Amino acid sequence: PIRVRVVGNLPYYITSDILLALFKAHRNIETIVVMVQLEVAERLAAKPGGSEYGLLSATAQLYGTVENLFKLPPGAFNPPPKVHSGVVRIRIEPQFEKLNVDETGFIEFLKLSFGQKRKTLINNLREKYDAAAIKQALAAAKIRPDVRAEALSLESAAEIYKSLLAGQNK
Repeated sequence: PIRVRVVGNLPYYITSDILLALFKAHRNIETIVVMVQLEVAERLAAKPGGSEYGLLSATAQLYGTVENLFKLPPGAFNPPPKVHSGVVRIRIEPQFEKLNVDETGFIEFLKLSFGQKRKTLINNLREKYDAAAIKQALAAAKIRPDVRAEALSLESAAEIYKSLLAGQNK
């Protein structure tokens, strides 16, 4: 299949929706280079453990390698926006095989995990999984029971997800 490079200046109010649509089409995309609001650029490249890390960070990093290339001040544009901008490159390199997870199920798991930012992972996952099974999955992955989703690497999240799936399939 032909793989394209996507380059653009995304409308700030629908950046996440556009990126998520691009990630869905990842099989046809080699690289994404886009200008976005600076805080979104920082969120896309954020590492687990920081307050900037969330569902968008995890999803972007699940589909590829994210690099913040440069920042632009409002004065670089006419008329100037009210915010700073950042240019981001995402090299599409899906992690599903490496993590040994299915795309649809794992994305749903991440959405559930980050469902409510202030809640612990256990409380967010209770919507779909039994509390005892969640605690068992966290213990198997050597993760503290009071952890929040933003503290987890994709590898740790995948371990918990696979453990919960194995428990459901018994």
